[in-house]
Amino acid sequence: MAERRIGAVLCDLDGVLRIWSDLADVDRERGLPPGTVGGAAFRAERLLPAVTGLVSDEEWRAAVAADLVAACGSAEAAREAVAAWGRQPVRTDAGVLALLAEVRRGGVPVVLVTNGTTRLEADLVAHGLDTAVDAVLNTARLGHAKPDPRVYLAAAELAGAPVERCLFVDDSAGNVAAATALGMHGHHHRGADGLRAALGGYGLL
Repeated sequence: MAERRIGAVLCDLDGVLRIWSDLADVDRERGLPPGTVGGAAFRAERLLPAVTGLVSDEEWRAAVAADLVAACGSAEAAREAVAAWGRQPVRTDAGVLALLAEVRRGGVPVVLVTNGTTRLEADLVAHGLDTAVDAVLNTARLGHAKPDPRVYLAAAELAGAPVERCLFVDDSAGNVAAATALGMHGHHHRGADGLRAALGGYGLL
């Protein structure tokens, strides 16, 4: 039998398997302009240290709260806004979860590759996703974040597959482009139907 073209699926978490509710809801509930909390949390100067492990998740959120004091009117209101962000509803995309399970049943490992913080592992356990994949590459533990090539190379090594036999799935076109530049196969995720077609095209379903 011919060897499968794909030896491992490397899959992003947020926006693919895990779907968050609209962060603008946190702003609206506090009378803030949409994008206020997200703008403070995800600007590069705040986010990059958190997803490369230079600061803990708790330190990141405390810094975001400090940045929001002026917008929220007080330190207490800023801390509450950050706490509300942390309580945001999140759901697992059941369609994507089923597809990844089918890939694994076929003998192909699935590795989560995510720009995560130090709370990622606890979150995966809380949402029952820790056993949904074969391994997890959390960039906060690696010290580099997507689209740094070292993330993709480390993920391939973790999966036990050469880069040219890895399929990388992400909802960020830029992250996918970085993977394909290294010789990986890539899929820009826009929903479970498209992922099913891509996996099927590679003979993984």
